[in-house]
Amino acid sequence: MDKKAKQILMNTFWTSAGWKGSPNAFVGEDFEYAKSKGLMFDPITITHDEIVLRLHELHQRVTKERVAAAFLHSLSTKKVHLRSALSSWALTSSLPVHTYEQRSSVRPNYSRCGDCNAHGIMSDRNYVNDDLNVLNFERVKWGGIRLNWLLYCWLDLELFSKEEPFEVTAEDIAILSRLLEAVRDCADHESARMLEKRWKEVVPSSKNERDVLMEIWGYAGLLVPGDTPQKRRGGSSDYDSMAEWQGDDGYSQEALEFFFGAYLL
Repeated sequence: MDKKAKQILMNTFWTSAGWKGSPNAFVGEDFEYAKSKGLMFDPITITHDEIVLRLHELHQRVTKERVAAAFLHSLSTKKVHLRSALSSWALTSSLPVHTYEQRSSVRPNYSRCGDCNAHGIMSDRNYVNDDLNVLNFERVKWGGIRLNWLLYCWLDLELFSKEEPFEVTAEDIAILSRLLEAVRDCADHESARMLEKRWKEVVPSSKNERDVLMEIWGYAGLLVPGDTPQKRRGGSSDYDSMAEWQGDDGYSQEALEFFFGAYLL
């Protein structure tokens, strides 16, 4: 990733005090430089149906082995922009080619498109002059925020498809092992926030990065709230996919082997 272009992207949205206000129009020499390096973009106008077709084509090239290797590679290198390809791939890999109007949602929790809604994906019929830059900023800064947005999943996998192959080291596999151990160590009643605190000693990261890491595992099916009765009141408003998770839900051995079976000790 080009360092200058990355800094331009960061400076567009973030200061030492946090989020900037609405950025100025995306014009100028710096913007053009970051755009030339594939980190910033002109506003996009695209339909749901076009995104679905692009995702279908991406899945012919982006394999679960590549996204799994990239995720593991990110653990020791802290290349957080490589992490959410795991959840983007998982959320969209079984999404059929469909149109927005093809099947309406009976209960639209995520989208009025029935297929997107069934896969837990937030989508709109049309995207007009939408800003991809803020989505990529969140991806590069923390590993992504709007992880289950159709537009983000497409952007994420599109950018990921341009990455070079990744090396998975013994350190990466050791971190994976410790992440899983921390899940197993959770008491039955412990929340996602308590797991995040356990992960603090396991993986080099900020709190926000660990939150995203956990959400990625949630959307990828590794950490999924089970059918067991809740041992505490309510969920966690800090999370989406992990809001209802608790310690006795543990992790999915099936999903673990599906993605990381080749690396399990």
